[in-house]
Amino acid sequence: MSSEQKKNYVVQPGGKLQGNIRVPGDKSISHRSIMLGSLAEGTTEVTGFLEGDDALATLASFRAMGVQIDGPKDGKVSVHGVGMNGLKAPEGDVYLGNSGTSIRLLSGLLSGQGFEITLTGDKSLSGRPMRRVTDPLAQMGAVIDSNEGRPPLTIKADNKLKGINYKLPMASAQVKSCLLLAGLYAEGKTSVTEPAPTRDHTERMLKGMGYKVDVQGDTVSVEGGGKLTATNIEVPADISSATFFMVGAAISEGSDITLTHVGINPTRIGVINILRLMGADITLSNEAVTGGEPVADIRIKYAPLKGIQIPEDQVPLAIDEFPALFVAAACADGQTVLTGAEELRVKESDRIQAMADGLQILGIDAVSTPDGIIINGGVIGSGEVESHDDHRIAMSFAMAALQAGGTIQINDCANVATSFPNFVGLAKEAGLDIEEVDE
Repeated sequence: MSSEQKKNYVVQPGGKLQGNIRVPGDKSISHRSIMLGSLAEGTTEVTGFLEGDDALATLASFRAMGVQIDGPKDGKVSVHGVGMNGLKAPEGDVYLGNSGTSIRLLSGLLSGQGFEITLTGDKSLSGRPMRRVTDPLAQMGAVIDSNEGRPPLTIKADNKLKGINYKLPMASAQVKSCLLLAGLYAEGKTSVTEPAPTRDHTERMLKGMGYKVDVQGDTVSVEGGGKLTATNIEVPADISSATFFMVGAAISEGSDITLTHVGINPTRIGVINILRLMGADITLSNEAVTGGEPVADIRIKYAPLKGIQIPEDQVPLAIDEFPALFVAAACADGQTVLTGAEELRVKESDRIQAMADGLQILGIDAVSTPDGIIINGGVIGSGEVESHDDHRIAMSFAMAALQAGGTIQINDCANVATSFPNFVGLAKEAGLDIEEVDE
């Protein structure tokens, strides 16, 4: 959803979260199910697909490239794969809305095709840095034009890609996945070495579709020239979406909520580890593995939180969850310090600055640093904060109202539809007093 239609949240103070809820499907896995399903031989049946704007942008882009995709209907999608070399040139530019995952992963996947294609996005996406993917892709032989390192990206036809050994300068699943997807089309071996573990959904799904992926310590490698075989993919509930309710329950007295069938991939559970270090009462049950991805029910009950020094090894495992974790820190006793998270400055917004500014408006002592933030726990007041069109900022400040002294208004919340289309409804059902108002 573009920001033309302005939506604001008005959230009344107090309340508690209770009940059993299922948050929408995992966004990362939904994206990849369409991308890899399109390149597979046969029909991939997807259940639990996230019908948010970002994943739908990925779906629309593959339709534009000639892939027949049925759905989505009630989270079910059938992707009729065209094989590794079956994509066709779209009739015009491919618009990816606000989705950084779509544009970064597609830039790798499309570098190996036989046609020229231009990828565009909304105002927010058009301001985001792409050199982190276009530079290594250029080393592989891709020719990509950009607007001074930002979208739109025009990927030239018939690139002869060669495998490279690439050491990631910062931990980023998007860059790793981009290069592995380009590596499927490259001559020889493409290896990516990470400075710290990041989400491994791409590797898991490639293996699940029969593609050989070699993992040696912190290095992942693929050889070009293989093929993918269609499979059934059950998308677990998104731990990033579950995070808002976990934090809400952790900070509001009397809360006791269970989030069902949530993906607990070991590269994604930084939020659970960090909340537990802060003293949160979290238990996992019904643990299982579905489609190569571990899932569990997550129960979280209110417990007093304390400020901590967030371990740097947890940062890549919780990179999308920090806006909500900053709200937990604002409600904790003592000081919370985050370092090693400069990646947060180049997300949908500068999430460090956006959260620091908003928390200060609400009366919390929060100071941004070049690679993190220092938050002294206190009493959340009331006020009007800016989400900067960033879905995670908007949902985080909504949960802050559970501990606020007065009403919180959050501006520019239309982009919540990118990742969590029914957020307001589910939040109300769980006990948050929230209204969405059109401006």
